[in-house]
Amino acid sequence: MVNFFFRGAVAVFLIIVALCLPSRSYALDKEVSGSVLPSLVESSRFPHDLFFCGDKVPLEQQEVRERLEKELLLALWSRPQVILWLKRASRYFPHIESVLKKEGLPDDLKYLAVVESGLRPHAGSSKGAVGFWQFMRSTGKMNGLRVDSKVDERRNLFKSTTAACLYLKKLNSLFGSWPLAAAAYNMGENGLASEIKIQGPEDYYSLYLPLETQRYVFKIIAAKEIMKNAEKYGFRLSKEDLYPVLAFDRVNIDSPAQIPLAVIAQSAQVSFKAVKDMNPEIRGYYLSKGKSSILIPKGSAKGFKKRFARLLKQWKEENVARLHVVKKGENLTAIAKRYEMSLVSLLRLNRLTRKSYIHPGDRLVVATD
Repeated sequence: MVNFFFRGAVAVFLIIVALCLPSRSYALDKEVSGSVLPSLVESSRFPHDLFFCGDKVPLEQQEVRERLEKELLLALWSRPQVILWLKRASRYFPHIESVLKKEGLPDDLKYLAVVESGLRPHAGSSKGAVGFWQFMRSTGKMNGLRVDSKVDERRNLFKSTTAACLYLKKLNSLFGSWPLAAAAYNMGENGLASEIKIQGPEDYYSLYLPLETQRYVFKIIAAKEIMKNAEKYGFRLSKEDLYPVLAFDRVNIDSPAQIPLAVIAQSAQVSFKAVKDMNPEIRGYYLSKGKSSILIPKGSAKGFKKRFARLLKQWKEENVARLHVVKKGENLTAIAKRYEMSLVSLLRLNRLTRKSYIHPGDRLVVATD
């Protein structure tokens, strides 16, 4: 009985101590910066009008204000996340802004990528959406992206942003407003069209939509408000704190067969990781045959072609026996057995699965276990 009361007293004491401690991230920021952050109550006030893609947000409607306050406060509570948004935006926004301007779309649409992926090329959802703009496989292909076992252009900043522009143009044309276009981007155009047909009003803020979509545009507006007014919300980042803008040279390669990315890295005189990081759309360790446009670190293009020709020739001479040309009637199991490989190794080397099809003339990378 004594032990029971002792344990209870300890538990109560720990709860009291925890309640007396400062807020986790806010306390840390105060300690590091030495400045007092604006209160959350103060941060949730909007002394000026807010706009999304030129459309005024109807803050005079109490429900709209409440929904926006909720998303703003939730975003501000995760201060590390916002800091990473700001840092990554410095790296990627200049390129996204350039594509949006070229396509004639509102600059505010760049915040969709923030909400969708946190500006991470490898971001993925449980539903199968991938990349900066979180395209599903089918939607990505429908908007011109290559998505297969060797290349996933949903992870390519430039191509996925262009595809997002194409899709958003279509959605805006269908629904006549950017808030509705954004909602359709989140829930699908058919789903939104059905809701409008049932409910009547063609206004995002007046529609009853799936909960995720009801929050979606407000998340985008909250991200915009915080990132455009970072200091107001207590985020005081210096130029040195921000990630440098993505700078690169572009090299075009036309290969009759797949070649190792290691050869490209050596030709650019950079690490294998540098090539993979700058080209997240390339899956695996090989560049597929055909024409490819590859990004390499700025300044690496000088002398690249000469080095690439020499190193590729050298690799072909050393590895000619490691390329197998598929003949009629052959299958993966037989090819693996011929080269004394396990089937698993053959599949892994060529980024295939047991259900993959091979055709006469295909080239497979082979090696002994």
